[in-house]
Amino acid sequence: MQASFSELEYATKKKQTRRDRFLSEIEAVTPWAALIATLIPHYPVNDGRGRPTTPLELILRMYIAQQCFGLSDEGIEDALYDSQSIRRFVGIDLGRQSAPDATTLLKFRHLLEARQLTAAIFSAINAHLAAQGLFMRAGTIVDASLIAAPPSTKNREGKRDSEMHQANPHTATSAMMEFLTFHQHHERGSP
Repeated sequence: MQASFSELEYATKKKQTRRDRFLSEIEAVTPWAALIATLIPHYPVNDGRGRPTTPLELILRMYIAQQCFGLSDEGIEDALYDSQSIRRFVGIDLGRQSAPDATTLLKFRHLLEARQLTAAIFSAINAHLAAQGLFMRAGTIVDASLIAAPPSTKNREGKRDSEMHQANPHTATSAMMEFLTFHQHHERGSP
C-alpha cells in the first residue's frame, strides 16, 4: 500500500518526540498476538448487516493508547485526528479511513468490563514483561520512558512492595490511566 503525503512527511521529520519514543517502547513490550488471541473469542463478528466491525487490533491499540495517556473516549478520538504518532501507533491513515468514534471505543470498553477481560489484558502484558525481566506499575505522567530499576525491590522494612510485583487486575485500568512506567531489573549490569 502506498504511503500518504502525511505519512511520508512524518517519516522524514528530524526529531523524534517523547510521545514517539514512548509509543515505540509500548509497541515493543506489548504482546499483541497474545492479547488478540485472548480477546478474539469475545469480539463480535460482522454478520454482514449494519456497520462493519472495527478490526480488533485497531480498537485494542486505540484502547491501549487511551489508557497510556489517560484520555476520555472523546479525547482519544480527537487525539487520533491531532497526533500523527498516535495515528501511526493505532494504525490509522486518515487519507484512507476515518478514526473509530468515541462510541465504538465505549462499546469495546463495556465488552471488556462485562466479560472481565481487562484483567486478562493486563495479565498477558505482565506475563510478557516478566519474561523480558520487566514489570509494570502506575506512576505520574512526567516522562514516558523505560526506566532501569535495581534488581531488589525491598523497601526500608525489608519486605517486598506489593505494587512492584504486578498490576492489580481490578485496578489495572485506572493504573494505566495514571501512566505506565516500566522498570527493568538489569541496572548495574547484572543479568
